[in-house]
Amino acid sequence: MRYEEFTIEGRHAVIEAFRSGKTMDKVFIQDGCKDGPIDTIKREAKKHNCIIRFVPKERLDQMSSGGKHQGVIAYAAAYEYAAVEDILKLAEEKGEPPFIILLDNIEDPHNLGAVIRTANLAGAHGVIIPKNRAVGLTAAVVRASAGALNYTPVAKVTNLAKTMEDLKKQGLWFVCADMDGTPMYQLDMKGPIGLVIGSEGEGVGRIVKKTCDFVAAIPMKGNIDSLNASVAAGVLAYEIVRQRML
Repeated sequence: MRYEEFTIEGRHAVIEAFRSGKTMDKVFIQDGCKDGPIDTIKREAKKHNCIIRFVPKERLDQMSSGGKHQGVIAYAAAYEYAAVEDILKLAEEKGEPPFIILLDNIEDPHNLGAVIRTANLAGAHGVIIPKNRAVGLTAAVVRASAGALNYTPVAKVTNLAKTMEDLKKQGLWFVCADMDGTPMYQLDMKGPIGLVIGSEGEGVGRIVKKTCDFVAAIPMKGNIDSLNASVAAGVLAYEIVRQRML
């Protein structure tokens, strides 16, 4: 099966896409555009929790496939997003304590796709990504997931730290990856758990890290100080798998 990343151009086309229920990741609007259709697009984007970016006309010209963008281009998700409740329900249906992977500051589609693939193989019940400063479910992510998106739900949330606080009330605790943490083999990572992974460069954000209950370090013996985000996710996810099998 082939997947296409939906790029929607033109004011009325974008409005109709919103009203049809299509899941939109981002809307790019030309700086200075102000009229009725633009106001409608802004209103629909806010209603559907969609990111709005204001950019120069030159940027839209570069993004456009046909040059008839009318000051508006939208990116729609190649896959539908799940709700956080869907992830918890999946764990309940399997009779397992929830195991969720949360990603902070991951903007590389290949990393996101690889993490979704790892999540599926490690038995995680879903993946949670933030609305801002993160890649969405683009066609590149779908391809990198190697089919795992058919089985592993991905939820997008406005505030990752608040989502974690809400999940704590439902019994989950959270561990994030950081080189200054406790060696992962010394942590008890059984039970309902959320594994938080940040980007290679920035790592997990300060507020998200503060919300975590523990910080896990992966032992490293080489000359560089960080792993690729998807590799780090895989190492920690399988330590959780190992502990759950004990």
